[in-house]
Amino acid sequence: MMGMAGKQRIGVLTFHRCINYGSYWQARALVEGLRERGHDAELLDHRNDRVTSAEWRCAFQPTLPERTPRADFPLYAAKTRRFLQAFNQLPESAPFPLDAPALPQTYDAVVVGSDEVWNLSHPWYGGKEIFYGHGLGSARLVSYAASFGNYSCHWGISDELAGRLKRFDQLSVRDENSYWLVQGATRRDPAMVLDPVLQWPDVSAAELPSDRQPYALLYGHGFPDWYLQAVRVAADKRALRLISIGYRTAIADEQLLDAGPLEFAQVMAGASAVATNFFHGSVFALRHSKPFAAVSTPYRHNKLRDLTTATGCEERLILEEPAEGLIVDLLSRPPGEAVEARIAELRRQSHAFLDGALG
Repeated sequence: MMGMAGKQRIGVLTFHRCINYGSYWQARALVEGLRERGHDAELLDHRNDRVTSAEWRCAFQPTLPERTPRADFPLYAAKTRRFLQAFNQLPESAPFPLDAPALPQTYDAVVVGSDEVWNLSHPWYGGKEIFYGHGLGSARLVSYAASFGNYSCHWGISDELAGRLKRFDQLSVRDENSYWLVQGATRRDPAMVLDPVLQWPDVSAAELPSDRQPYALLYGHGFPDWYLQAVRVAADKRALRLISIGYRTAIADEQLLDAGPLEFAQVMAGASAVATNFFHGSVFALRHSKPFAAVSTPYRHNKLRDLTTATGCEERLILEEPAEGLIVDLLSRPPGEAVEARIAELRRQSHAFLDGALG
């Protein structure tokens, strides 16, 4: 569908080569969504050896400080190969250095986001100036669904970074924590928009698995014991097989550790319920209107809180051990029509923001 704005040549600046299901799908959805709206969009292929090394270490040791059993290394290697194959299918610019950007093409606009592009606490991307607009030439600067992640709005940012944000032509964020950081730094009110996976759901459409009995999907790691026990009870009550994707979880009936991003989308589409402590676990559950219960963690609390609040399903974010039966209940019923209507309205607002920002 062509958007209201005229055709633009757009570079998308995000975390597009992370060995992470959510990062892959938000990057792909944003660039393909912009193309759907009539623009000539591609991902800006920044490279950095230290970042690549960190991504690979994390891919093979994803649950540190808990060490990965050596028997799982071949499975994580297969998962990583599937990610690399998927990356190679994305529309990308010629590669350039992350720390000394010189864009290989001339762009009408650069869209920064989605993901935690402004998270100063990120272990290897934190504070990289390119995500604040440095080195991007004279292109129009737009942020779309950018986030500070777990970097709290109470900490503020430096005058230098605030000055860089002020140079953006249009600003939007995906969570309230990021809203207040941007507002405090720029005295401008950024738009609140949807994560690209929810904004363009057709991009992550997948055929349902045809060879699996009904199952609940467990996505994440570091879950509290009480949460895992409740998830196990919920799966048993509904006679669902419990599959853990991406990470080994002792209570699961099946460990799907070698799934690439395309398999992830397919398994999410076929799940009868989703138990997670990840932001994009919740996003995909909402994208498919699945029953889900998300348990909060310090690293992801800001994102999960603001996602569930914005979409009107606050009850699905579990902050502490709840009354008996709540998680079982949440994993047995979908979010409902009011939540779907709220997402539809946010989708309309998000399209309107982009059409205005790129016009």
